[in-house]
Amino acid sequence: MVNDGDLVAIFHSVHRVMQAEKALKQARCEMLLIPVPRQLSSDCGLAIRFPGSLKAEVLQALQGAGLEPSELYRREGGQFESESNETA
Repeated sequence: MVNDGDLVAIFHSVHRVMQAEKALKQARCEMLLIPVPRQLSSDCGLAIRFPGSLKAEVLQALQGAGLEPSELYRREGGQFESESNETA
């Protein structure tokens, strides 16, 4: 389940999302591997959910591993809004 304020990172392939999960676990970032929400489309089928408050930390860890997400969404009011994946 994705709660309001959570971010969902989508990657181009299952391989990349699995690498991203491993990198985030090594960096001890709070995250969860989830199916891509129905409202969002992805060929991959898997995504990474994490609290919005950890955006900079998570994106820094992913960038350091060369695994920036192809798309990033924030859930607000039950809707997903595209969000820049730049570190703030």
